[in-house]
Amino acid sequence: MPKAELLDPQGKAVAGALSRTGHESISGVRVGKRFELTVEGPIDDAVRAEVAALAEHVLSNSVIEDVVGIHYEQSNIELAGEAAEHHDGYDAPAGETH
Repeated sequence: MPKAELLDPQGKAVAGALSRTGHESISGVRVGKRFELTVEGPIDDAVRAEVAALAEHVLSNSVIEDVVGIHYEQSNIELAGEAAEHHDGYDAPAGETH
């Protein structure tokens, strides 16, 4: 997601459109980007660390974006060991690529 202190013209446009279409309860929108990575094999702590590092240092521009969350789905993969406890949650460096 764009950092909170930066203007988000896309978010502003979406918020305006929502307001014009009767969705007055929505007071703000931030527009970001999302990556979907497919991992071969089980998701263990090493894979989780690699994905977190990729999100923070390769897939996002830390000057203008924050990594908000990393979500693991168990569709075609098996989660391994301790990592299985966190598969439905939020595991990211502070700050969103979701």
